[in-house]
Amino acid sequence: MKKHLLITGGSGFIGSNFISYMLRNSNYYITNLDSLTYAANQVMIQEFEKSNRYHFINCDIAIEADLGKVFNQRYEAIINFAAESHVDRSISNAAPFIQTNIKGTFYLLQAVLTGKAFKMIQISTDEVYGSLEPLDPPFKEVSPLAPNNPYSASKASADLLVRSFFKTHQLPLIITRCSNNYGPMQHSEKLIPKTISLAQKDKRIPLYGDGLNIRDWIYVEDHCKAIHLVLEKGVPGEIYNIGGTEEKTNLDIVEIILRNLKKDTGLIQFVNDRKGHDRRYAMDTSKIFRDLGWKPSVSFKEGIKKTIEWYLMRMDGRK
Repeated sequence: MKKHLLITGGSGFIGSNFISYMLRNSNYYITNLDSLTYAANQVMIQEFEKSNRYHFINCDIAIEADLGKVFNQRYEAIINFAAESHVDRSISNAAPFIQTNIKGTFYLLQAVLTGKAFKMIQISTDEVYGSLEPLDPPFKEVSPLAPNNPYSASKASADLLVRSFFKTHQLPLIITRCSNNYGPMQHSEKLIPKTISLAQKDKRIPLYGDGLNIRDWIYVEDHCKAIHLVLEKGVPGEIYNIGGTEEKTNLDIVEIILRNLKKDTGLIQFVNDRKGHDRRYAMDTSKIFRDLGWKPSVSFKEGIKKTIEWYLMRMDGRK
């Protein structure tokens, strides 16, 4: 019997990596629902279409009428990657974040409620927890939500909607919250690909504030493996933190990339800090390890080398 997954936002960075991973490591049939915003990966869409287990639908999850063309079958699960995710953009214009991240999630929950999918996994972020002080313990799944920018507030709102549908309707819903992802196919506006591109061209690399804001980094394929495990073994109503246990300052990240590229740190240019810039994120991943047996397998040292090589290959036309 064929099992079908509905992947929303499957043309974005994490979603496209997840589809690639699942086509290689499972027998699921994949329907990718994406509105193809600026962040969509058109190259990967073309690659996926070579598989007879892949189908694409151009659709915005925040437009309820459009979803009618998606639910002509019952899906094993909806995995909701669809999100506006760039903090700077949310500060300058929060409206698209409210539409996609909150309203879109609501419409998907309605689809589960009306029996159009057996379950749903909401892909969230560590940013919903807010900011940590340098010596604070990492966030746990029970940590209070305290978002500090419109992007993280919209994701926290979506998480609360998911929780309410589970509590009210006892639907099979799961939330995952992940730390900063990096790896192939990430949009050029993000820190790591932007730094690689600018450094390779010997251009100035802007860095907010003092560069000492701390993030926990996870290689994107490790995240994909975790989601696959949650899909198969996750418990409805639960939240799972997914992190790489690789805390580094933004300055660390840029300097590591510069060393790998044999470029001078003089390229770093400190600029005025971003509004509402959270100082530190860190994730306690003991729950997903204890309950599902997952832990990251790619170190940052290994992952960043793979990532740099991937971008360099595309910059010089080798692939």
